[in-house]
Amino acid sequence: MVEPSLHRPLLASEVPAWDFETEVAIVGFGATGACAAIEAVNAGAKVMLFERNSGSGGASGLSGGEIYIGGGGGTDAQRAAGFEDSTEDFIRYLKAAGGPCVDEGKCELYGREALNHYAWLQQQGVRYRGNYLPGKHIEPTDDSTLIWSGSEAAAPFCQMAKPAPRGHVIQHMGWGGGRPLVDTLEASARAKGVEVIVDARAVGLIEDAGRIAGLIVRIDNQNRFVRATRGVVLATGGFVMNDEMRRKYCPETFKINAPIGDKDDGSGILLGLGAGGEAIHMEQFFTTCPWTMPESHAYGVFVNRQGQRFINEDCYHGRVSRTAVDQPGDRVYLLLDNAHFVQLMDFARMSIAGTGDDWEEVERELEMPEGTLSATMAFYNKHAKLGSDPLFDKRAPILVPLDQGPFIALELNFQTSYFSFFTLGGLKTSPGAEVLNPEGKPIPGLFAAGRCTSGLPAWGHGYSSGMSLADCTFFGRQAGKGAAQA
Repeated sequence: MVEPSLHRPLLASEVPAWDFETEVAIVGFGATGACAAIEAVNAGAKVMLFERNSGSGGASGLSGGEIYIGGGGGTDAQRAAGFEDSTEDFIRYLKAAGGPCVDEGKCELYGREALNHYAWLQQQGVRYRGNYLPGKHIEPTDDSTLIWSGSEAAAPFCQMAKPAPRGHVIQHMGWGGGRPLVDTLEASARAKGVEVIVDARAVGLIEDAGRIAGLIVRIDNQNRFVRATRGVVLATGGFVMNDEMRRKYCPETFKINAPIGDKDDGSGILLGLGAGGEAIHMEQFFTTCPWTMPESHAYGVFVNRQGQRFINEDCYHGRVSRTAVDQPGDRVYLLLDNAHFVQLMDFARMSIAGTGDDWEEVERELEMPEGTLSATMAFYNKHAKLGSDPLFDKRAPILVPLDQGPFIALELNFQTSYFSFFTLGGLKTSPGAEVLNPEGKPIPGLFAAGRCTSGLPAWGHGYSSGMSLADCTFFGRQAGKGAAQA
């Protein structure tokens, strides 16, 4: 009996019989797989797409439907709002956001092609209202398009590239635009003749003379063998739902408690590793606690358990939250005054830890050593009144003194507050979405994109909303084209 494995491909000579034959086989039916399928068909290939669930979706379907787009002078929405966004500034920001994990080749390719990608998405039926929504938002609550979705206007990023809002959200009322985005891409793929097989879980790859030539899927508890004469595309998501892989590669995520994913069990990464690929930046993850809801809380100040600030609070909510998790202990505090405090959102699970008529009283309620938090806030308020933040370079309009009592400290507890998270590390791939071995050479016949790879959103401290969908849709297209032409 043939026993498939995620950790090593089966030789084609051991296949008892081919159950399916195609030219390009795609594993995973989120936005990545849908875009790969569309482009593979456009390149003239016969395509079969295999999905372990009973329908499309994946992590993309759980998202807000926001895609990070810019450059080329700006999209129509950017230009209409008065923002000019050069390709050079866009690429510089992408590279800065990638930090020490940046893939410069991917940033440069996407930076040059982002406007064309925006047009391509619209050709598939994705619709945008085209308006700009100012302020700090996690997602629009209406069908607005353009928002500030990263740290573009905050230090140090604003010193590296001219700021511009780049989050483009699909036209959809309220949160959860990822589902209609995937539905639109699915409709395009099916209309082009992509054959979709659901309830089919990939359990192994097939190798023939050093080339990936197919895969094994489990359907109705039976192994089915898929021949793919041109290539296989992995579009399977990350590993946030695999505790064993998290303990091995990304143990810091156990400090927080709300993983976001669908069937993100790392199977695609394991398949790629078994075929000779390399996994990189596996320690990286994104996290956020929705402390900017309500928006007025964005004017607050964060301190750790020692009463010390640790970041400029005007940057992206995910960057603040990721840096918060780096702090000692199991919690941080958001400090607010009466002018900015609004009733908390229940789902954030943040609590009131201390109050007072002055910051000294708040300090005592938090049982911090005398002269810690109070000195922090005295220094902060003194300089905020002068319009400066000499420690972290927080900037107007978010930089304001917190001097209108009474005062309050909100607790963000890493275990009990809502710190959602997902993994960012994965297979090393080329800008053309080829899976690379440790020598940097492509594994023939094997392509991958989306969260099973290390892509544009490579560094948890530099993440911007919309980067994951930008990465998965664009490099999903690259994977589909590459597999079709292999």
